[in-house]
Amino acid sequence: MAAQKINEGLEHLAKAEKYLKTGFLKWKPDYDSAASEYGKAAVAFKNAKQFEQAKDACLREAVAHENNRAAYEQAGMMLKEMQKLPEAVQLIEKASMMYLENGTPDTAAMALERAGKLIENVDPEKAVQLYQQTANVFENEERLRQAVELLGKASRLLVRGRRFDEAALSIQKEKNIYKEIENYPTCYKKTIAQVLVHLHRNDYVAAERCVRESYSIPGFNGSEDCAALEQLLEGYDQQDQDQVSDVCNSPLFKYMDNDYAKLGLSLVVPGGGIKKKSPATPQAKPDGVTATAADEEEDEYSGGLC
Repeated sequence: MAAQKINEGLEHLAKAEKYLKTGFLKWKPDYDSAASEYGKAAVAFKNAKQFEQAKDACLREAVAHENNRAAYEQAGMMLKEMQKLPEAVQLIEKASMMYLENGTPDTAAMALERAGKLIENVDPEKAVQLYQQTANVFENEERLRQAVELLGKASRLLVRGRRFDEAALSIQKEKNIYKEIENYPTCYKKTIAQVLVHLHRNDYVAAERCVRESYSIPGFNGSEDCAALEQLLEGYDQQDQDQVSDVCNSPLFKYMDNDYAKLGLSLVVPGGGIKKKSPATPQAKPDGVTATAADEEEDEYSGGLC
C-alpha cells in the first residue's frame, strides 16, 4: 500500500515538472496545474508516511502558486510529523505573515496559535512569543476575548519558567482587558495571580499596590478574594508563615490555574517566617515535691467553674 502511494506521488511530481517546463501541450509554463499536481503528490506521500517528500512537495506547490500560504502551512505540518518542530514553526510563521498580508488575520492568528502549541514543550520561550503575537492579531481585530485567552497562555508559561517580571506585566495586560469587557470576577482572580507573582519577586510594595488599585474594580472591595488577599499580605508583612500558608491552602487559591496554585503553595515569607507556638505541655514535678497552693487552686478550676 505504501509503495503504491509512493509511486502515485512520483507520478504527480513528474506531471508537475512537465507543466512547469512546457505547460503540457501549451507554449508557456502552467503554474496552476503544476501546483495542483504537487498538492496531489504531497497527499500521496503523506499517506505513505514519507513526510520529507510530502514537505518538499508542499513547498514546491507554494512556489508554483506564487507563495501559496496554505501550502507553506501544510509543509510545516509535515515537518511536525517528522518531529522537526523548530523548522515546522518557522514555516507556519511564514504562512501566518502571508495570511496577514493577504487580509485574512483570523487565519493568521489560528496558524500562530497552532505553532505555539507545537513548540510549547520544546521551546516555551518561543511559544510565549507566538501566543503574544496571536493575542496582538486578535486585539487589532477587536476580538478581545480571544486575545485575552492567548495572553493567559503566555502568562502561565512565563510563570512556569519563573520569568516573574515578564509574567507580572502579562497578567496586568490580561486584567486590563477583562476590565474593559467588564468581566470583573476574573479581574479579582488576576489580582490574586499578580500578588502571588509579586511576592515571589520579593516585591511586597508592588503586591500591596495591586490590591489597592483593585479597590476601584466594581465588587472587589468586600469580596472573598479581597479579604483573602488582605489576610495574605498581613501575614507576609508580619512574617507569619502559618497565616500565609492557611490563605494559600484555602480553596480560593488551591483551585486556581495550576501554575498559580503552585506559587501559593510554595510561598515563603521573608526570613523563613515565624510559627505559632504550640500549647505548652505541663511539666512533671520531681518526686517528693508537693503542689503549691497556687497549683492546687489552678487544678481546682482547670475543668471550668461548674
